[in-house]
Amino acid sequence: MKKHNFYAGPSILSEYTIKNTADAVINFADMGLSILEISHRSKQFTAVINEASQLVKELLQVPDGYSVLWLGGGASMQFCMVPYNLLKKKAAYLQTGTWATNAIKEARLFGEVDVVASSEDKNFSYIPRDYVIPADADYFHFTSNNTIYGTEMRFDPDSPVPLVADMSSDIFSRPIDVSKYDLIYAGAQKNLAPAGVTLVIVKDSALGQAGRPIPTMLNYQTHVKKESMFNTPPVLPIFSALQTLKYYKELGGVDKLMLADEEKAGRLYDAIDNSRMFEGTAEMESRSIMNVCFVMSPEYKELEGEFVDFAAERGIVGIKGHRSVGGFRASLYNALPLESVEVLIAAMKEFEKKH
Repeated sequence: MKKHNFYAGPSILSEYTIKNTADAVINFADMGLSILEISHRSKQFTAVINEASQLVKELLQVPDGYSVLWLGGGASMQFCMVPYNLLKKKAAYLQTGTWATNAIKEARLFGEVDVVASSEDKNFSYIPRDYVIPADADYFHFTSNNTIYGTEMRFDPDSPVPLVADMSSDIFSRPIDVSKYDLIYAGAQKNLAPAGVTLVIVKDSALGQAGRPIPTMLNYQTHVKKESMFNTPPVLPIFSALQTLKYYKELGGVDKLMLADEEKAGRLYDAIDNSRMFEGTAEMESRSIMNVCFVMSPEYKELEGEFVDFAAERGIVGIKGHRSVGGFRASLYNALPLESVEVLIAAMKEFEKKH
């Protein structure tokens, strides 16, 4: 039975990425060696990381003066690396979910943090609006997509100070005006590669200004200078990321990916909104197109577990919602085909008809 993978992360990867990565595990670049056992300083792998960085710049139209880095530690490591390198006196943060909250906690170790707005009052079911970003902040940090609560900022905010964004779960799903940002970071395990590498796009001129000693491995300048080769990088996830980036280019780039993502989300939200059994949990204006969160309406609440089993019988996996929200979560990352969304919608309609 074909599986329809809606896991929130680690999540679905394209067949192109999986096949090429599997082949490289057996024989990388016709070396007669596995990608798992070659030197990261070999000319063959240096070509991989260089091409991956160049494709990031091409697909996101990264302007001159920015470096692309491939780092370990996940996006959670960036929660401390960002303020360590960029926070001088005060930073502004938008609190829209669990990961934003964790980033705020880490930033407070390095200076004053102004939480300009929070949606915690309604269990992070909306993106705050009409907040004021202090002009004296060193940067404004936001989490563009909230996987647990199904909310998203699908735009680059206007800001009197440089922007920093955690785009772990929606990078490459829309065009980005990178010139507005001092730094963008993204854990790979949603729209890019297996877990184990974090993509960072950083403005070179923003670095070296914090006025504090920074441990070597936590200093972005270390990795800029050494082109992500200061220590052994996560070779396999970077190779997989390159395959994904090549696939994105073949598909027509970020604009085409955005249209496909919007169609998938639009169809699923229409099915939810036109159902008597299911209802969405995020405010309509804040809905994510990457992670669609929904629950059973109150009169059918006791059937949620049964629906998870019903869906699994049809090859649908990974739709159980996070414990913070409950219900269901369908993650519609770039690699998920429209066919899988249609199968999920058909299962929802069949289950509703049954009851």
